[in-house]
Amino acid sequence: MAEILKLLKDGNKPSLMAAFVNAFLGIIKGAAFFFTGNVAMFAEMMHSLGDAANQFFVYIGSALSKKAPTKQFPSGFGRIVNLVCLFAVIIVAILSYETVKEGWHHFIHPAEESKGMLIALGVLLIGIVLEGAVLAKAAVEILHEAGQEKAGIITAIPKAFGYLNRAKPATKLVFMEDLVATGGNVLAFTAILIAHFTGWTSIEGLVSMIIGCMMFYVVAKVFLDNARGVIGETDEEMLNHIAHIVMDDPNIQDIVRLEVIKEGEFLHVELVAEADANLSLAFLDDVRDHLTEIISSQKGVSKVAILFDEDDGTIDWVHIGERPETKH
Repeated sequence: MAEILKLLKDGNKPSLMAAFVNAFLGIIKGAAFFFTGNVAMFAEMMHSLGDAANQFFVYIGSALSKKAPTKQFPSGFGRIVNLVCLFAVIIVAILSYETVKEGWHHFIHPAEESKGMLIALGVLLIGIVLEGAVLAKAAVEILHEAGQEKAGIITAIPKAFGYLNRAKPATKLVFMEDLVATGGNVLAFTAILIAHFTGWTSIEGLVSMIIGCMMFYVVAKVFLDNARGVIGETDEEMLNHIAHIVMDDPNIQDIVRLEVIKEGEFLHVELVAEADANLSLAFLDDVRDHLTEIISSQKGVSKVAILFDEDDGTIDWVHIGERPETKH
């Protein structure tokens, strides 16, 4: 129990924050739906409750993924966060279906104008502010994980889009879900105003379906990203970066094999390099220690394994814009 509590302290903070915020919003949106009967509010209630559930699971998964490797699991537990994210999107998928179904029913058979407009608008306004705050927090975290300079709250959100692929799975999930959640709140807010001033109550059902489809997009995107993580995906950018580090070492003649595999929030590096056969084992051991220290210092790298092979006289390593050449 003590170990679990210690791991939970290192869990993904944006996920935990988002879970509490969405749980609170789900409760007040549920109360607002009960008093107003607004179907757009129903969609937002389902959205918030779904986000709260899966973001809490993601927080737990991100914490457990930091558990140290054991003899039975020597590669560690990094991919647990990917497995948890896959489980989490199932919840969102079910709630997305219910949201679209309820929206379709209301669109085909529109009811009279919902009551308690001010209540609904007030709750949605609270949602926009709170979801926007979580979105901004996740954006700042993405920039931090990508090694970028701090940005203001307003500029961090658009800037974060360019670094989404370099974010941790949990942080990326929070950002995407709260982006959709904030947009959903704005759409629901707009739909209620249009229905009130024009009498076109069907728009509430239409917006509910749009929100449901937005949730399905998050489901598809997160599922594909984490399915690749469970299988074991290469970090191409870091692979290319580490390859340049290795080839810049004067004692390395070529790279036979280099793998940089994402293990949840971490990277595992396996390298087989060619070196001069005349170098002593003691010297090569020093080279290995030097390279291990440099590679381990790269962001996200938690494990490095390096082996040496005899130089065959040619450079065979080819990657991103590089061409093989024969050594003279």
